[in-house]
Amino acid sequence: MTSDPQAWAADLTGLHAQVWARLLHGVADRQAPARHPTLATLSPDGWPEARTVVLRAADPVAGTLDLHTDLYSAKVAALRHCARAALHIWDAEMQLQSRLSVQVQVLSGPEVAAIWARVPDPSRQSYGTMPRPGQPIATDLAYEKRPDAESFAVLRCTVWAIDAVYLGPEHRRARFARETLWQGQWLAP
Repeated sequence: MTSDPQAWAADLTGLHAQVWARLLHGVADRQAPARHPTLATLSPDGWPEARTVVLRAADPVAGTLDLHTDLYSAKVAALRHCARAALHIWDAEMQLQSRLSVQVQVLSGPEVAAIWARVPDPSRQSYGTMPRPGQPIATDLAYEKRPDAESFAVLRCTVWAIDAVYLGPEHRRARFARETLWQGQWLAP
């Protein structure tokens, strides 16, 4: 039997803490794998959709994550149709795959004004594109970026479950759920 270099992977509490530590690292470090998770939703016509998003906030105590988006994007329409989604993160350095089942609340307008005030100008360029995101255009650059606070939305993701898979020398997998107060259960990898 091989010895794993990551002691946290052999302990449910350590594995859960490591998932949240990597999420917090993703908020703080633009180069961290958790900075750009994949968000999977179900479109209003029933097709699965996946896209890379940017993790902007993580609160391990509340069990929430925040993503920023354009209010008129397809992901918002999908989330208004079905507020359940999944986030996927692969951290090659840690050999850790995290899949999070989330319930998403779309926040906009006055309820996100304080967050908008902290968004740097280069990032504001992503909210208010004309024509709106996903609309057909005549040529590759036939759009304008018009920063618009009314187009800014925060996707507040309440984490309901975490499926964590460590793929080091000895594979380990566990599930953590809000309903069991994040107690953790080992699963076959």
